[in-house]
Amino acid sequence: MTAPVAALAVIIPVMSRAGAATPSQVTADCAADSAELENCQFVDVQFKQNSLGPNQRVSPVTENCGATTAATNSFAVSTSVTRTVQLEDGFTANADTKLGSSLFEIGGKFSSTEFNITRDDKTTGLAFSRSDTVQPDSIGFFMWSAKRTDVSGFLRATYKKEQDGQKVFFAPSEGAATVHVFYPQILKNGTPDGRLWLRNVKCGTPEANGIQKSQNSLRAEPGFDQGGGNVSDVEIPLTEISPS
Repeated sequence: MTAPVAALAVIIPVMSRAGAATPSQVTADCAADSAELENCQFVDVQFKQNSLGPNQRVSPVTENCGATTAATNSFAVSTSVTRTVQLEDGFTANADTKLGSSLFEIGGKFSSTEFNITRDDKTTGLAFSRSDTVQPDSIGFFMWSAKRTDVSGFLRATYKKEQDGQKVFFAPSEGAATVHVFYPQILKNGTPDGRLWLRNVKCGTPEANGIQKSQNSLRAEPGFDQGGGNVSDVEIPLTEISPS
């Protein structure tokens, strides 16, 4: 299970300000909320709703290895979502930064009649218990992929002092759509929107051995119905879930 993403410190090298700010300098200054900035804004160019996030294992693994019959087990499922910004270094823009303020304003465009989106840097959790079936000679666990609104664009930085005769610079360039802001989609009942599924994996297979050796630590997992012949996935509608 992925822990909530915390703001990461961005290491900024000592840079000469004799010339114009480069795109990488703009990115670093915006990420660090540099005192040299008058403002930093995210400018949206395009967006895609219902973009699926990383595939996450969100429950402990239950083993039914060696059994010839299925077993019903109780699963404790827990996950959370937060707004993330995909820059060169990767970080979460705090709400009280110049860039964070811009992201909050931009996010207001993208709520719909079906869901709201998380515009600031808060975390929204989903936790519940559910009984489900682990197949014979298999291990079972729950998987999750959050639905997000992926807004792509560029950064526009306005500096307090002129550099090479100008104050406004862009990263990576004006009109680009390579900076991504992923806004979590939140259902009207207040829970995160996403794809939830029960995964069964045959015991004794490379897939099961890798999961068991990981001891519930974070690892890359294939998406829904992409695990191969030793993996069986059953999607669970979110309407069946009663968050705790």
